[in-house]
Amino acid sequence: MSRPKRLSASFVRTVNRPGRYGDGRGGFGLSLLVKPRSAGGFSKTWSQRVILGGKPVNIGLGAYPVVTLAEARDEALRNRRTIAQGRDPRVRAPLVPTFEEAVEQVIRIHAQGWKKGGKSEAQWRSSMHRFVLPHLGHLPVNAIQPRDIMGVLLPIWNALPETARRIRRRIGVVMKWAVAQGYRRDNPVGDALSAALPRNASAPRHFRALPFAEVAAALQKVRDSRVYPTRVLCFEFLVLCAVRSGESRHARWDEIDLASAVWTIPAERMKARRTHRVPLSRQALRVLSAARGLGEDSALVFPAPHGRALNDASLSRLCRELELGCVPHGMRSSFRDWAAECSDAPREVCELALAHVNSNRVERAYRRTDLFDRRRKLMQEWADYVRPVTKNTRHKH
Repeated sequence: MSRPKRLSASFVRTVNRPGRYGDGRGGFGLSLLVKPRSAGGFSKTWSQRVILGGKPVNIGLGAYPVVTLAEARDEALRNRRTIAQGRDPRVRAPLVPTFEEAVEQVIRIHAQGWKKGGKSEAQWRSSMHRFVLPHLGHLPVNAIQPRDIMGVLLPIWNALPETARRIRRRIGVVMKWAVAQGYRRDNPVGDALSAALPRNASAPRHFRALPFAEVAAALQKVRDSRVYPTRVLCFEFLVLCAVRSGESRHARWDEIDLASAVWTIPAERMKARRTHRVPLSRQALRVLSAARGLGEDSALVFPAPHGRALNDASLSRLCRELELGCVPHGMRSSFRDWAAECSDAPREVCELALAHVNSNRVERAYRRTDLFDRRRKLMQEWADYVRPVTKNTRHKH
């Protein structure tokens, strides 16, 4: 049997003479080694001779017929491309995960820094399962192109602008993780996508809030309702302290110093991840006294009937049921408007009362005080405005 200039499938199948047979000049160093077996017949194995670090190296590519000639050639070509990129083909990269697998990895990493009991993970999963995974979930992260992401965003870009914006940001986080892991070189959620998407002219949507002059009447309507007492007290406490719903619903007795009239919310429950001290007005202390009077044997100040914290929708549902015209978070806006128009407190005192972080990093670094005494005066004035105290003031519950 003559030695061919280039291997063919029929030659590889029938060759029965020991030796090494090269695949010619266009074979990228591919060769077939034929050796006799002790039990009879011949073994046929593929190898590729390449130069790595200035030295010749043989890379095994498997045995025939498990690896065919066509497959051996494809592998030899991939190895040469890998070498051209400055990498060693013997060091195999891990399997590229699908987008759905990458999402799980990203959630697992970021969950360590998300607020305990918060909604971040649930919101991530909900948006991904509803809008993204049906389109991208099965694709390897290195195969996703800007056009694929446009296919996800365009149907909701104008109809649900805020949702689309958040989804785009979350896809970007996953893609940046893929870049950091070496699965791809670029982030497809970038300038090209920004230029391709239509301009979104929708005005930002804000939480529905009441004019501050209507807050007192809304509180009275809540107190006069027949709603479960703990929900009423929790809502009033939220308004008096100008805190977020989750901070009020998850308030614990061991966070509250009644003697000093201070509620210290731990960092893990705060949006800015910083401990926040809340000065308790006389009205807020009366709410706490009423909560104690309910006799609930719980570490929570405002437990639900089952003993756990009130769920995320409980206070929002209260606003809808009583047709207050606002959402719980909107009460913070009402407080801020009142503070700006009716109090003489400086802006930084008002912002600290809402636990807002100063966006100026230099100013934030030098200003270490939380202006607590000045905030105590402000919060008492707010409480007096929305819940005037009279001799006959008492909680019905």
